[in-house]
Amino acid sequence: MLNTAVGWHVELEFEEDGQHTRAAALVRLPDGSEVRGHGRASRHRTDSDQPRVGEEIAGARALNEIALQLLDKAHVEIDEASGRRSQPIHV
Repeated sequence: MLNTAVGWHVELEFEEDGQHTRAAALVRLPDGSEVRGHGRASRHRTDSDQPRVGEEIAGARALNEIALQLLDKAHVEIDEASGRRSQPIHV
C-alpha cells in the first residue's frame, strides 16, 4: 500500500528580449524551505524567433540547477540523520 505523498509547489518565470531568455525557478518544499535556480538561453542570430524553445532551454537549466541543489540537500540530511559521512548522491 502506498502512502500519500505531499506535493511541492513549483514556479517558473521567464524574461525575454528577443535574443536571450532568462528563467527563474522556485520550489517550495513542505517543510517551508525554498530552493531557487536560474537558467539562460541565447538565440543565434541566424535562428528563427521561437520564444518557446528559449523558455524550454532556460527552464530546463533552471530546474537542473534545482535538482542538483536538492541532491546536495538530501545528502546533508542523510549525513545528519546517520551521524556519518555518506557517498555523495549523483544524477
